[in-house]
Amino acid sequence: MKILILGGTGEARELANRLVALGHDVTSSLAGRTQTPKLPEGGLRMGKFGGIPGLSAYLRAAHIDRLVDATHPYAGQISINASAAAQAAGVPLVRYMRPQWTQQVGDDWITVETTAEAAAALPPSADVLLTTGHAWIEQFLERDDCHFVVRLIETPTMPMPRYATLLQTRPPYSLSDEIALMEREEITHLVTKNSGGAQTSAKLEAARRLGVKVIMIARPAYGPALEVASLDEAIAALKLDA
Repeated sequence: MKILILGGTGEARELANRLVALGHDVTSSLAGRTQTPKLPEGGLRMGKFGGIPGLSAYLRAAHIDRLVDATHPYAGQISINASAAAQAAGVPLVRYMRPQWTQQVGDDWITVETTAEAAAALPPSADVLLTTGHAWIEQFLERDDCHFVVRLIETPTMPMPRYATLLQTRPPYSLSDEIALMEREEITHLVTKNSGGAQTSAKLEAARRLGVKVIMIARPAYGPALEVASLDEAIAALKLDA
C-alpha cells in the first residue's frame, strides 16, 4: 500500500519506520524548516505542496492509497489543507494527534486562543519563559515592558532585543533542568502551546512546583479526519489489509 505521511515529528518518524517494516511503500513529507532533521525510513519529500490543489494533485499523481497527518498539533495550514485535499482526491485521511496536556491540581493556567491574546495577557515586568516556537514571536517581543527567555531549537531570523535572551536547545528537557532554568531566570510566567507529549512536559511540572503562572495557547481546529491518539491506533485506522 502507498502511504504518504505528513511528518516532522518524532511520532511521524516512528510511524514511517513501523509501516516500512510492515512492507508498505511509505513517503514522508517534511516542510524543511528544521536544518538537520532525523530522517525516517522509506521515501522522503521536502518542501511545500502548493496548497490544497497541489497536495490533491500529488495524491492522485503518486497513486497514494492512504494519507496520514502526523504533523505538529500547531502545524497550522498543512493540516487544514490535508483534510480538504484528501476529500478532493478521494484518499482516506488519518490524523495522529498526541493527547493534550490537562490542568492538574496546583496549576495556575490561563488558556487563550491566539499568540496575540497570550502576549496581551502578560502583566508588565513579567519574567517570561517563551516556548511557543518561531511563529509570531515578534508579537511577544513587542512587549518591551517584560523580560523574555526565548527557547528555540533553530536560530531565529530576527535579532533578540535587549530585554530578551535566546536559549537555543533541543528537547527532551528534564524536570531538574527546567526547575533550575526557572529559578535562575526568576521566571514568573511560562507561555507555551498545548503540544502534548512527554518530551517537553517537564516545564509544566516545574511551573506547578515553583508557582509559575502558565499562559497556554489552545490548539487550533482542523477539518474532518479520522483522528487517533496513538501509533497503534493509527496503524489500525489505516486498514492496511483492506
